[in-house]
Amino acid sequence: MKQQRPDKPAGVRGVRFWRWRHNTLLRRSDRVQGWVLLTAWVLALVGGLFAGLTAGTWAEHDLTARRAAAHPVSAVLLQDAPRSAVVAPYGSDGTVWAKVRWTGRDGTAHTDLAKVEPGGTAGARVTVWLDRDGTPVVEPAGPAVARTQAVLLAVPTGLAAGTLVLLGGRLVCNRLDSRRYAEWEEEWRQVGPQWRKRMLG
Repeated sequence: MKQQRPDKPAGVRGVRFWRWRHNTLLRRSDRVQGWVLLTAWVLALVGGLFAGLTAGTWAEHDLTARRAAAHPVSAVLLQDAPRSAVVAPYGSDGTVWAKVRWTGRDGTAHTDLAKVEPGGTAGARVTVWLDRDGTPVVEPAGPAVARTQAVLLAVPTGLAAGTLVLLGGRLVCNRLDSRRYAEWEEEWRQVGPQWRKRMLG
């Protein structure tokens, strides 16, 4: 019958930081496991924070660059803008596609489909966003929205990075536990029979 495998050496159950306290029952693997856990937590906190800040900064810079690459122009609706998604699909920002005309910086008239607010009537003035090539694009996110989206990306990224580090530390500790349990079983096979003889004798 296999002996019960204690998670901690006898006499130190419930004692905080027992792996760093002086105790003759502590094995080298106990101390190694303690340092692995401590290192994993430190790396999880620092790595998670770094990953989150990096992802958030990248997202904010990317959205800022997109806004800098676009510019608004005044355009005229050539048709009534759809009022509902049944007529034309909405974009993620609540706008719809409609045909518009605007005058470029060189004075040339342009006609194309662009994202506009729903419900506009033909002949109404609307604002259309163009990229550097003069192609209509979706209005880029403003500074406040960019910061919000950066935070929404940074938080889960940081949590995911920290969780991965902790899982890695837990896997190492599990390997150490398995090795220690195997050592205990081997020692018990050697010592157990002697104890039984003494108890029976």
